[in-house]
Amino acid sequence: MKVPKKSGPKKDESQKKRTSDKKIKISKKSVQKVEDAEEIKHEVVALEPESKGVTNKNDKSDKKKKNKMSKKKTANKVEEELHELVSALELESNGPTDKEEEDSDVEDSDFNPAFEESDTDGEDSDFHSAVEESDSSEDEVPSRNTIGDVPLVWYKDEAHIGYDVKGRKIIKPSVINKLEELVNRADASKNKLILHDEYNGEDVEITKKDRKLIQRFLKGKTPHAEVDPYPDYVDYVEHHAKHPLSNAPEPKRRFIQSKWENKEVLRLVRAIRNGHITFEKPKEEKRVYSLWEPDSGPTEKRLGLNYIPPPKPKLPGHEESYNPSLEYIPTQEEISGYEIMYEEDRPKYIPRRYESLRKVPAYENAVKDTFDRCLDLYLCPRTRKKRINIDPESLKPKLPSRKDLKPYPTTCFLEYKGHSDAVTSIAVQVSGQWLASGSKDGTVRIWEVETGRCLKMWDVGEAVHCVAWNPNPQLPILAISAGQDVLVLNTGLGNAEEQQRIKELVHVDAPSAIDNSDKSTPIVSWLQHDKHEGIRLKHIKMVTSVEWHRKGDYFSIVMPADILLVLSN
Repeated sequence: MKVPKKSGPKKDESQKKRTSDKKIKISKKSVQKVEDAEEIKHEVVALEPESKGVTNKNDKSDKKKKNKMSKKKTANKVEEELHELVSALELESNGPTDKEEEDSDVEDSDFNPAFEESDTDGEDSDFHSAVEESDSSEDEVPSRNTIGDVPLVWYKDEAHIGYDVKGRKIIKPSVINKLEELVNRADASKNKLILHDEYNGEDVEITKKDRKLIQRFLKGKTPHAEVDPYPDYVDYVEHHAKHPLSNAPEPKRRFIQSKWENKEVLRLVRAIRNGHITFEKPKEEKRVYSLWEPDSGPTEKRLGLNYIPPPKPKLPGHEESYNPSLEYIPTQEEISGYEIMYEEDRPKYIPRRYESLRKVPAYENAVKDTFDRCLDLYLCPRTRKKRINIDPESLKPKLPSRKDLKPYPTTCFLEYKGHSDAVTSIAVQVSGQWLASGSKDGTVRIWEVETGRCLKMWDVGEAVHCVAWNPNPQLPILAISAGQDVLVLNTGLGNAEEQQRIKELVHVDAPSAIDNSDKSTPIVSWLQHDKHEGIRLKHIKMVTSVEWHRKGDYFSIVMPADILLVLSN
């Protein structure tokens, strides 16, 4: 069904071209009229003083008066035409009126068909409205006007059009005369369309490509001509082909064995296991040895044999001759020199001379040489193994340079000399002023850390295993483990009050022992050590370590039998 469709604002490209050509012709004629009017105006201005002078004179003829009057009439007529031309130019720049649009529509109907086939049934208006309204942010072109969204009518009579960020006036751009604008448009190329943007104050050029794009938008088509929104439908299904009566998927029973097939398979398996069904073994073909074929092929010649042949025995030489020449027979001195040589350097056979072969005795080392030959064949490698020759030095880890390990002590600052045997334990007092050391020579010494002076020395009679200071700085007591004894000694350090308190702590009135009902002998016994002014704790086994509590009220010891005792002061 064909629906009438007004061409209205939707003009074809041919119609646009014809209208643009008409406008260009009108503009050229108007420009020519303007130029003629300007020339006549200049002539009238030049003749005005002459006409004033002529009216005062009565001597001139009527013919001259008529000429002057006709020139004035023509000047007035030119001015009227000029005013009409200016008004026509204003109408042309502002756009055609409704009446002119209707006339243009009628004129366009002569060149373009007024009725077109509509692809959509009654939905053309809705489609165009959807095309014109777009929510895409890409269609918005940011304006270069910095005064904001303010109507320019407010500044119509002002010399400026607003204020910038700093409060300064924005001067209006220079306005081009309508006559100059018309001349510029006439001089421009026919393919250009220039519109004036009053808001941004600039002329916008619309190219031929943009005009085509706008025309396609107005007609409700896609922006690009190469895109076909409604391609021809291609039916890929062949309706006249042969199809099965049912397209149901294959059932599971098509892919698994039936009940009777399963029973037959089980029967055959059992018959094979029981030996009722046997299979003939394939006959091995006899291998025929090729007598004339070479032992090694081209690959074996290139890569070598895969096996290593056994070492060949040494062939007999002239030294085993029974009747050699006299110069080959060694003298007695040479024979005695052979006996001095090492066995591996000594010749295996010393030549001798016999008159006949019947007098040659049996070989003495025949059994030994046969045994050595068997060892050579037994120990000879039969296959080739690839081995990598690695330098053993490269397997060692590379030690860093000593310069890279600095800073570390390189100079001996202080040396404490006095022990005659190895030092087994050292301990520093809490204040850091005194150092205690124990040695295998059975002595315990107290040193001054800063000077290295030996302050005190005790001889405990056995190798010292451990020395430990009391962590309480007010009780400078030293615990020593030597053999099966633990000695708690007064070092004599501190003031008089501390010494008085220490003497009371290390004093034991009578020997006491820890109750031990399981064993006959006690585990530890407390005794007064008068020689070294302290307490002696005697244990049943060797004591290896002594550790104090951080408050200095208790200390613990360790014995090899994994017995841990916590003793109280």
